[in-house]
Amino acid sequence: MARKIVITSGKGGVGKTTVTANLGVFLSSLGARVVMVDVDFGLNNLDVVMGVENKIVYDVSDVLSGRCRAKQALVQASGKKNLFVLPSCGQSPMSSVSGQQLKLIIESLSPIFDYVLIDCPAGLDVGFHRAVACAEEAIVVATPALTSLRDADKTVTVLKSYKLQNVGLVVNRVRGDLIMSDKMLLPRDIEELLKTDLIGVIPEEDAVFLSGANLPKMSDAFKAYKMLALKIHKGVGKIFDPTKKYAGFFGSIRRSIKRSV
Repeated sequence: MARKIVITSGKGGVGKTTVTANLGVFLSSLGARVVMVDVDFGLNNLDVVMGVENKIVYDVSDVLSGRCRAKQALVQASGKKNLFVLPSCGQSPMSSVSGQQLKLIIESLSPIFDYVLIDCPAGLDVGFHRAVACAEEAIVVATPALTSLRDADKTVTVLKSYKLQNVGLVVNRVRGDLIMSDKMLLPRDIEELLKTDLIGVIPEEDAVFLSGANLPKMSDAFKAYKMLALKIHKGVGKIFDPTKKYAGFFGSIRRSIKRSV
């Protein structure tokens, strides 16, 4: 049976969907069978990030209405034999859909996958609860911005009311040069602040903005996501250190260059 993990954030715009997409890519590269389910009705973007928006025939609304089965609505990611997307609907939000209805869909997919990654809508309203009700584990995505941390703290508090097996923290858009200059919080400080286990750190990098879920192998983000996938899949492994290349004499030069750009 699949591990069902909801990726949430509280605040919108922190890169939650990009984290979901890249985590799915890297878990599948480890040999795991992965399906990513977009439950952000009306504001769906997972299909765009994955580059499969033109391959969609059915979406989750068709499954819910009985026009097709869940397996028929799956879209295979290009060049990824173990990676699929269950797209959301781009129409108005489906407020009448219950968490139980979504849970039945996800349970029907669970036997044929190792992971079900649930891309949760932003906020803590009905869409959030609908998504979390389908999961057994959660990943909270936050950035070092104070507004994101406040919303992440609220999200962690609400998640405690659910009987989840694990809740992990991914700190996204981290800049090592700002950390070394004491202008950004350390991920470990954020871990302590949110009282949630840190499982991944993703650096702020142009490659993420330009490539989405097709990261260059030499990029720092590629290394960071690979570490995150290993941490989730095997339960062990290192967490990406965004300050490493900014340490020492040559690191100080890199920090100076970064500030001047």
